[in-house]
Amino acid sequence: MREAIAQTSGRVDSFLAQFLEISKNQALQRIKAGLVCINDRICAKGGVVLKKGDRVCVHDALTLPKTPTIPLNWSLECLYEDEDILVLNKPPYLAVHPAPSLKEASLVEYLQAKGVVLSTLGGVERCGIVHRLDKETSGALVIAKNNTSHAHLSAQLQTREMGRYYVALIAGHLRAPLCVECRLGRHPKNRLKMANLDALKVKGGKLAKTFFVPLVDGMAHQLVGARLYSGRTHQVRAHLESVGRRILGDKLYGVEDSRAPRTMLHAYLLYVTHPRSGERLLFKAKLLKDMVECAQSHLQGVNWHGCLQEDYFLECFRASTG
Repeated sequence: MREAIAQTSGRVDSFLAQFLEISKNQALQRIKAGLVCINDRICAKGGVVLKKGDRVCVHDALTLPKTPTIPLNWSLECLYEDEDILVLNKPPYLAVHPAPSLKEASLVEYLQAKGVVLSTLGGVERCGIVHRLDKETSGALVIAKNNTSHAHLSAQLQTREMGRYYVALIAGHLRAPLCVECRLGRHPKNRLKMANLDALKVKGGKLAKTFFVPLVDGMAHQLVGARLYSGRTHQVRAHLESVGRRILGDKLYGVEDSRAPRTMLHAYLLYVTHPRSGERLLFKAKLLKDMVECAQSHLQGVNWHGCLQEDYFLECFRASTG
């Protein structure tokens, strides 16, 4: 717990931002998480005005009410870990953070049950979470283990100093490399989906950009790579749907397939600058067994493994973008 006495009057969120050396939005997240007290009373709003002499306490310890149902001997593939960050190859069917509709434990709860110390800037439910992957999407995910790292990584997401490359197995083919850039927002008729609002001529949404590269062609299917230039919800899935291509196994946007047990989308490469050392790091999360088997089934007779060699994979993007 950290404590301070207000020397002047002013909004509590502004005071916290200066006191903790964090952004105003991050200060507000801590307030919403119930971690901030003014004169021993929990503060519920960032707009509360402090008076000179008010005592402000900021709690760091987070506890979650739900007991994880995942056995503690359940294993996650760790790609990298030190005192600041943890990089995992997230398996499918594992939600990143708790949600009201989620019955099973999330990754956050599992890590806490294992005693992993996580950052607190994201609040109680999202502690440690800088970016997320959909429940059925597998692959590289970085976790912040302290607030300094969390703030640094969040800033990298904004400037695109940190980013991801995905691999997807789709029905049909992209004939050439393709950049999709549009406003993504909630579909006006299906609130579970995101959609190209430019095409629908609907206001709102946020600009999203993905660059797709064909990797290997099968008879009726294709393995594609995708580089994200933004980080919107369902971005890869919605962008592919907007150009008439769909990911195998994706029940919301894609094509159901008996040989695709889940959405065949994988965060393959993750690049980031280490928040303490400043070193540029690149992590590769190998495709998991279910996606390998699905690719082998749909790309029969094609030697597709070579296109996932790191140097070749990245060269496909460099050659396509010049």
